[in-house]
Amino acid sequence: MGAVTESITKNRQPAEVLRAMAARAYGAERVPAGEGWYQELGNGWFNVAYLIRLRDGERAVLKIAPPAGVEVMTYERAAMATELAALRLIREQTAVPVPAVHFHDGSHELCDADWFFMQYVDADNLGLVRDSLSPEEYASCQEAVGAANRVLNGIKGERFGPLLGGPPRGDRWREVFCAMVEDVLRDGERRRVDIGWDYDAVRALFAERGDCLEEVTEPVFVEWDLWDPNVMVRDGSLVSLIDHERALYGDPLFEAGFTGAASDVLPGDARSFMRGYGKGPLTATERERRRLYTVHLMLIMVIETVYRGHTDPAQYEFAKAQLAKLLGEFGLRP
Repeated sequence: MGAVTESITKNRQPAEVLRAMAARAYGAERVPAGEGWYQELGNGWFNVAYLIRLRDGERAVLKIAPPAGVEVMTYERAAMATELAALRLIREQTAVPVPAVHFHDGSHELCDADWFFMQYVDADNLGLVRDSLSPEEYASCQEAVGAANRVLNGIKGERFGPLLGGPPRGDRWREVFCAMVEDVLRDGERRRVDIGWDYDAVRALFAERGDCLEEVTEPVFVEWDLWDPNVMVRDGSLVSLIDHERALYGDPLFEAGFTGAASDVLPGDARSFMRGYGKGPLTATERERRRLYTVHLMLIMVIETVYRGHTDPAQYEFAKAQLAKLLGEFGLRP
């Protein structure tokens, strides 16, 4: 299941609390006695997740939101509520496979945060098995992800921005996206994160290059975080998509699968994804938009290391270097 990643946002709970949560969700008669009935799942950096084995053998996944006293980035403040809303939308409006939610508790009676149980997906995590796949097998998986992502983007929204409403939300994608960027920059300034650049110079880039965003006029459901670790596969077929806490209404090109179509700052080849999606080569303005989205992503990757309390500098140094490369392509100098 992969090594367990460390982050101060992981709201780990003792066995007696996990047992009480399972009893509330499924009934005390289904909670197993003894030990070995729960296991922390690895990979994720934000919420803590546990694999729970109930007395009758059914497996479920428990996710717990970050502790109340831990500061998170602005766009993450309603992450669990966003995931629940996204799962509901996907299941109601599409046939794209996602886990079923079994039980949600927002009372904060058993711990200081929201939590929910959902269906356990018995499949392989694409992020963990991709190196064992042949190039053809991996390309087939990426095509399936692209096709599923196209269906998700068919869910229409009324306005751009968060699924749950609230700021930044509006009728113009340019204004909403630039407000999202501003939230990230203010998060960085508040914690005095060294991004390697003057913050105002980065702000100016989005103001000067934002005309390409005016092409986006229809708000649609955007998964945003559909990287390989959030894809579950079995025997070369897509089984489920997981982790929907960053979904919003926006531009389909905001999707992770398009990242490699306009920049090589992150590893990956977008061609298989785009083939499955049914998208041809990007136009000049589409490439410009996608590159701005990647700047936004790199800013998050640099700044979130402080909010996660990372002690390993690897992500920070990598993201800072890639941000420098991308901003250099835009003509900025530190």
